Amino acid sequence: MNTHTPTTPFGRRSLRLAHVATQVVASSRPPEKVVHKWKIFHAICTARPRLGVSERSLSVLNALLTFHPETALTGEGDLVVFPSNHQLSLRAHGMPASTLRRHLAVLVDAGLLIRRDSPNGKRYARKGQGGEIELAFGFDLSPLVVCSEKFEKMAAEIEAEARALKLARERVTLCRRDIAKMIATGIEEGVPTRREGRGPADWQEVHQAFRSIVATIPRTATRAELEAIADELSQLADDILSLLENHVKAANMSASESHTERHLQNSKPDSLVDLEPSLPEGKAAGAEPKPQPSRFAEGSYPLGMVLSACPDIIDYAKGGISNWRDFLATAAIVRSMLGISPSAWEEAQTVMGETQAAIVVGCILQRGDAIRSAGGYLRGLTRKAEAGEFSLGPILMAQINSRLQEKRTA
Repeated sequence: MNTHTPTTPFGRRSLRLAHVATQVVASSRPPEKVVHKWKIFHAICTARPRLGVSERSLSVLNALLTFHPETALTGEGDLVVFPSNHQLSLRAHGMPASTLRRHLAVLVDAGLLIRRDSPNGKRYARKGQGGEIELAFGFDLSPLVVCSEKFEKMAAEIEAEARALKLARERVTLCRRDIAKMIATGIEEGVPTRREGRGPADWQEVHQAFRSIVATIPRTATRAELEAIADELSQLADDILSLLENHVKAANMSASESHTERHLQNSKPDSLVDLEPSLPEGKAAGAEPKPQPSRFAEGSYPLGMVLSACPDIIDYAKGGISNWRDFLATAAIVRSMLGISPSAWEEAQTVMGETQAAIVVGCILQRGDAIRSAGGYLRGLTRKAEAGEFSLGPILMAQINSRLQEKRTA
């Protein structure tokens, strides 16, 4: 007996040309073709952004696939599944019927399913005298077989893009770490930045150029944006490395004791370059002041919390930051890069305490170009601290929340 294959949806649902196109594609299903239903489902999950379906819609598709008894979907077999809404809802983790209908419509519109509606809209199968199914009314899985290559190609492209994005992020991270540590080395070792009248005037300019590039990184950067930023950082890293290499070569060529002695003196942490006006007469220009009794409790915030709020300071640490001693030593380097004068630094340490002042420096570094004058900003906070109007906790929490928001939107 010849049977008519239903092509229009039941009730008020309208037939769209996209539905007809899906039916045309499904009718060309090669009988010899076989696909693994869970492998193609995995590919569809990966390609989900391009298909315009949500995770909940895919959970409905997953439930529908469980009603097909075989793992293999073939080109010659009957691929219509006909569960009731109650059965389908149970396998979709108790999804309400109204929500279920909405996601089924999404799957049909996306070309993943074909409706085979019965005259009364119910889903069932008509069997022959031998018990075999002659005609089934429900959802046809044929598009999954016919379009399997398309779904797999989409999935491969998305995975390749994700890998490329990950590599770009890794490249940016590595360049940032290299540049930060090379700048710190240049300052500590007293490496000149000018060669034959060319190049930046001092390491503060180098650091500002570095931070200006980092500030352009969007919260949700695309691969193309990250690759362009990585190229800029890579070029800057090469330029800084060239400065350091030239300095090493010049030092090796000169065997004089005086040059060696100067090199050793410049390698001391206390000889950091001053980037703001020098201290009053009688104080060593590059000497870090000894901390005075603080108005705040030292170490009142966990180091992990501080590093979560100010992760950029880790880039400048020689061997990472595993304790407060590492943090304080790194903050001393960063304050010089930011252009904070020894006098402003001494005053902040006196009022806030050594640890609190170092945390503030980490916060200033994290905010980047949002603060035009790091030294002036620190002095302003010091004045507030003297008046009892400054609290570090809200600043740390604001930066932690900002980073969490960036991760959620990435």
